[in-house]
Amino acid sequence: MTFYEMADPQGVVREPYRPIQRWIEETGLELLRQRSEEAEAIFRRIGITFAVYGEGGDPERLIPFDIIPRVFSAAEWQRLDRGIRQRSQALNAFLYDVYHRGEILRAGLVPEALVYRNSAFLPQMIGFDPPGRVYAHIVGIDIVRVGPDSFHVLEDNCRTPSGVSYMLENREIMMRMFPDLFAGGGVEPVDGYPAALNRTLRELAPPACRGEPTVVVLTPGPFNSAYFEHSYLADQMGVELVEPQDLFVDEGLVWMRTTRGPQRVDVIYKRIDDDFIDPLNFRPDSLLGIPGIFDVYRAGGVTLCSAPGSGIADDKAIYVHVPDMIRFYLGEEPILKNVQTWQCARPEDCAHVLAHLDELVVKEVHGSGGYGMLIGPRATAEERAAYAQRIRANPANFIAQPTLDLSTAPTLTPAGIAPRHVDFRPFCLLGQQIRLVPGGLTRVALREGSLVVNSSQGGGVKDTWVLRG
Repeated sequence: MTFYEMADPQGVVREPYRPIQRWIEETGLELLRQRSEEAEAIFRRIGITFAVYGEGGDPERLIPFDIIPRVFSAAEWQRLDRGIRQRSQALNAFLYDVYHRGEILRAGLVPEALVYRNSAFLPQMIGFDPPGRVYAHIVGIDIVRVGPDSFHVLEDNCRTPSGVSYMLENREIMMRMFPDLFAGGGVEPVDGYPAALNRTLRELAPPACRGEPTVVVLTPGPFNSAYFEHSYLADQMGVELVEPQDLFVDEGLVWMRTTRGPQRVDVIYKRIDDDFIDPLNFRPDSLLGIPGIFDVYRAGGVTLCSAPGSGIADDKAIYVHVPDMIRFYLGEEPILKNVQTWQCARPEDCAHVLAHLDELVVKEVHGSGGYGMLIGPRATAEERAAYAQRIRANPANFIAQPTLDLSTAPTLTPAGIAPRHVDFRPFCLLGQQIRLVPGGLTRVALREGSLVVNSSQGGGVKDTWVLRG
């Protein structure tokens, strides 16, 4: 039975949702719908859009915002907080290890081929110590709930996890339209995230930095799908938003072109894929790179966040081994469980997946955004047959998981308040210390029965409340 987060099977509202239930009853559906339309107008006026490419027409879409918050109790968050910190710490330990001694590989806990043959692994990073030994400075962990006390990690995002700007704007809009909901101070704030991100980035200034570090956000430009987030975070942190042509390398340092002349840059929060960051070291055809910047990074003249090569830790084939990482590096049992996963690279797993395609969710190892996946129970026989051919052609490119019965949360629909499936992405910051604001981005599958929450696939977002204890 699907776990409905607002009420138990007998219809009794759960304790964390009682203030929400009172608010819904007092406000009424008509006013909620009116406020929902106002929220949409605010999103559109501010320009909070998400670009979807490869389709006809205007790719810029407004992300649907559901006005009914999702709620976690203080006790629920306490457990999530510990699990998120634990997992983020282990992922960074893994990254340091595979670019140095490779002890977890020699111990046989992670197959060497998964690392050394992975496109995200960068041999250029071998032996290099990034500042603070931190590789993934912002870790977004996708979490699903399948019961009152059952949380599972669906996947890890260690390169450039997106969505934090929507977490912040969702809260801003809710506070603007319903200030009375927050008047009692019962909801933990999330607005400290930009300051926490700024502190984290500054803590990891390179060895060559003298004095207060200069931090910038590096964006591919306004045509990138997450450009709003890039500009939003730069503005909130009070730092410059730069494009590749704004930066250059000279005398072993990175400089920013300004109207007052060149200004030295110490820390770069990059939102450009590793392959494109430096045409002299990676893709020579890149028009987004800064020639020589990787050499400056290796020499300690600038810090790149997150570190090139961090993507190996969020590969879906590596995900299977994160519980072993936690035990190996931290000597602890995982607080948050993995979802059972079959690796098609293993012949016995592949045979199982092909025999049970109608029951499983199959994903590309390097896929993201909900693209390239098969939800077996919802697919047609023809779609499953076509997907089976893809698996047989390249088994190592796929993993499979059971079709989880994701929890549902109350959502405003045309027919009224109804349950819709949700997931959760918190954003963990790693610098000289680990920082985690009490909250994250809740994504909601707005279509009835749908399990796909990705914005690129028609999903929406919600404000996420963590109640004070």
